Amino acid sequence: MLLVLFDIDGTLLRGAAREHALALRVALHEVYGVGDPGGAEEGLPRVQAAGRTDIEIARETMLLCGRSAKAFDDGREELAEVCVREYARLAPDDLSDRVVPGVAQLLGELERGEGVRLALVTGNLEAVARLKLSRAGIGRHFERGQGGFGSDSEDRTDLPPLARARAGSEGRPHPRTRTVVVGDTPRDIACARADGVRCVAVTTGPYGADDLRAADAVARSAGELGELLAELGRPRMTRL
Repeated sequence: MLLVLFDIDGTLLRGAAREHALALRVALHEVYGVGDPGGAEEGLPRVQAAGRTDIEIARETMLLCGRSAKAFDDGREELAEVCVREYARLAPDDLSDRVVPGVAQLLGELERGEGVRLALVTGNLEAVARLKLSRAGIGRHFERGQGGFGSDSEDRTDLPPLARARAGSEGRPHPRTRTVVVGDTPRDIACARADGVRCVAVTTGPYGADDLRAADAVARSAGELGELLAELGRPRMTRL
């Protein structure tokens, strides 16, 4: 069984992070009193978000605003709750137009095929991730109780081993040799490398092929991704 761990933003969806980022900024104001109550970007430091967890982004923002780590941690649970609430309010009911071309078909094919299990590894809070994919019409492909999320750990590198543990059996995590991370940023590649699993990068996000060359393979479309996953799923390709 090949465990395929999908990132969301830039990999499965494009443009769905807009309302998500807005919800996080609204939550930062409500919980910590920074920035604009409406979530405008003005007044907050710019923080690189691609490939990072929600909580890591929020922490760096607060530290740059002069808040202490303790002050941030004291409000962390409330921050997550408000972010989820605001995302549910701000996101369109239908996000199907944000699905990367070919992804819906690919997920269906992978799910119907033998020897593949789908899960998520994303910096999104789990409740945000589930709502985002549900409104995009592709959430049914990802089983609850599986994957790794930004609400599980602030450190993205913790997520692949957590996802493998949840997908394991008889007290053993799913094997590294039968796991692949699919993502669109160098941080997706780094989290795969930290766990010793393979990574297929896609150029559907903000990075081009040259930026993603540290991956085991790079796909420029959902069709190419399907072909690469088929190759990686063959037993002869993964015996050590």
